[in-house]
Amino acid sequence: MTDMASKSTSPPAALAVSLAGGLALGVLTNLAQGWLPGAWNQIANSGAVWAAVAFAAGAALAGRCRLPTLAAAGLCVEIGLVAGYYGYATLARHDDVGSLLGWPVLWAAFACVAGPLLAVAAAWWRRGRTGWHRAAGLGALGGLFGAEGLHYAVVLHYPAQVWACAAVALAVPLLAVRGERTRTLAAVGALTLVAYAAVFLPLGLL
Repeated sequence: MTDMASKSTSPPAALAVSLAGGLALGVLTNLAQGWLPGAWNQIANSGAVWAAVAFAAGAALAGRCRLPTLAAAGLCVEIGLVAGYYGYATLARHDDVGSLLGWPVLWAAFACVAGPLLAVAAAWWRRGRTGWHRAAGLGALGGLFGAEGLHYAVVLHYPAQVWACAAVALAVPLLAVRGERTRTLAAVGALTLVAYAAVFLPLGLL
């Protein structure tokens, strides 16, 4: 029998790796805005893509850490993304710190919510006790892309990105095991509306 202790990851290690990975990816997304053509550079500044990193961290650590550590790892990833993105903008691109201050604070506030939630959602998907737990966990990822697709359609009017986000949202249920794909698709649809109302509508008022 495999020793379960050998599969565990210590909380300090999980948090350190998550923070370092977030910092590196934050710098990368800043650079990618200059690499991607036209309106596609918006993908590098996508809240759903950033949140998906927390989901990936939670999926990687599921079963290796307790839920509080998973939630903290998701937070570290998202804070690292914000720090890496705006740190590079300030130090390498010499952007004005004063003009940027509001956005890092805003995204850090979202990070405090999205990071833990998406990391725990990933753990639900990987280790959920019921089919609805697993569907809701995976549906949270698809719902974010669905909500961002609505934002692209209603506010930004970027049709290519609308189709890209819709494709991701509809493809996410394929990650579910056979027999759970229909309920995962339903969860994606419901959470798309919830995420749009909770995140993107308030953003439009700023």
